[in-house]
Amino acid sequence: MSLRLRLAFRLLCCYCLLLAAAHPSSRRLLPLLVVSAAERTNVASLPGLDGALPSRFETGYVTVDEENGGELFYYFIESEGDPGADPVLLWINGGNRCSVLSALFFEIGENLNHHRSPAGAPPLTRLCAAGPVKLAIEPYDGGVPRLRYNPYTWTKVASVLFVDSPVGAGFSFSRDPRGYDVGDVSSTLQLTKFVNKWFSQHREFLSNPLYVGGESYAGKLVPFLVQKISEDVEAGVKPVLNLKGYLVGNPGTGESIDYESKVPYAHGVGIISDQLYETILEHCGREDYANPKNATCAQALNRFSELMGEVSEAHILYKKCIYVSPKPDDGTIRRKILEEIVVGNHRPPRPPMDCSTYPNYLSYFWANSNNTRENLGIKKGTVDEWVRCHDDGLPYSQDIESSIKYHQNLTSRGYRVLVYSGDHDSVVPFLGTQAWVRSLNYPIVDDWRAWHIDGQSAGFTITYANDLTFATVKLIGKNTFSILIYLSVAITAVSVSVSVAITFRILVVVALLSQGPPPSALVTAPTPEARLGSSTAGARRRVASG
Repeated sequence: MSLRLRLAFRLLCCYCLLLAAAHPSSRRLLPLLVVSAAERTNVASLPGLDGALPSRFETGYVTVDEENGGELFYYFIESEGDPGADPVLLWINGGNRCSVLSALFFEIGENLNHHRSPAGAPPLTRLCAAGPVKLAIEPYDGGVPRLRYNPYTWTKVASVLFVDSPVGAGFSFSRDPRGYDVGDVSSTLQLTKFVNKWFSQHREFLSNPLYVGGESYAGKLVPFLVQKISEDVEAGVKPVLNLKGYLVGNPGTGESIDYESKVPYAHGVGIISDQLYETILEHCGREDYANPKNATCAQALNRFSELMGEVSEAHILYKKCIYVSPKPDDGTIRRKILEEIVVGNHRPPRPPMDCSTYPNYLSYFWANSNNTRENLGIKKGTVDEWVRCHDDGLPYSQDIESSIKYHQNLTSRGYRVLVYSGDHDSVVPFLGTQAWVRSLNYPIVDDWRAWHIDGQSAGFTITYANDLTFATVKLIGKNTFSILIYLSVAITAVSVSVSVAITFRILVVVALLSQGPPPSALVTAPTPEARLGSSTAGARRRVASG
């Protein structure tokens, strides 16, 4: 290239950067010339982790919106067993554009750490949900937070593909701000395109069994995504995937049954009184709790919100900690069942180390480290500041009204399905989930029973025809593999609770990934109610037994 051409090229770059900076949406409008990185990066090491990674770790981008330049970022960790034959699990996150890094660090696997509180109190054991690597829960010293290998990860038996979705979550981005205007349907269609492109680039995994998973709000999207993938499979769209089933944890559906169950759940566990419960039933009925129709209902729901504010709603046994993005609370957010606790575009305040939000605090510094971005192959000029979740008003349309019809369709087509709930989650209580699963009206194959570890019940499960299993997990909240235990209070609970979480992970893997035939004897199911009414009968007894 001649000197004149090089000079002209540099001037053009400067001009483009100035245009982008002057644009009113410059915070989201990327420069026309983004510093490129490889579409795929083989990650040899991770900042903060001593030693080698236990299996192949790959990150990369897949373009899903050619018009606006939208790209989804992913983390792919191969199985530590037999990656050529073990299942591939595609995992997406819930929340308001929440990064899937939360799942990798917090939601799949164990995170067992011992430390002393700043006041020198007895040691705590934190059993946080985590992925193949976990954040070390220790005081932040200003550097890159330390990571440790997690020996209980699902990558022991499966390869896991974590995706930052939708565009705008984590390290996923759009060159044009119009690309951030997505919703349930459009973002799921982009995920379908992602899956097809990713497997086209990784053809060595085409024959592996494929499962899709997610929790919370992703529970609304996963069945729609699986349906779109299944339609492509049945139509012979290349590449043809070996789709086997899916799993959803504490899943939202978009139906009123999600929030209808909050009131009987709160009553069942003793958060609200008999009198308040009866007032809400009498004056609110089963209307939209976010928009009460009369003054008595509004007053009762305000009192309900005040009482729920006394506990950690994602796990009612957790210590109630500050939100990472504190703001005035008018009570309405607790009436919006699928809202997530979110992180704004700023450095989060530091919570105490014994709070469940402390890993969120550490993840901010780990993901925004220059070394981390370099090792992960993050494209320069795309995401100035990584945040766990967004609350900055990016447009999003909740345009899947209900996911239940997709569950019905998929279970009737032979896909294996696991729906599971932590029994201490008041955001998407198990009562509502159990009710809609029952409303599918399938015959019972294996009736309601406990599953055990060390002679103790670890939860309860029921299996229906069409390979549909519902399970509860004792002492677990919204992040279904999380629990916090004070050793000084119940030292004997540690071994049981740790075993429960580990065993449930095995239960999930066996229930979904094993290819054994289902039990042959069918039990006639009682006629289930489509709504929550009959499920609330005796709710207090069932909740207390967990």
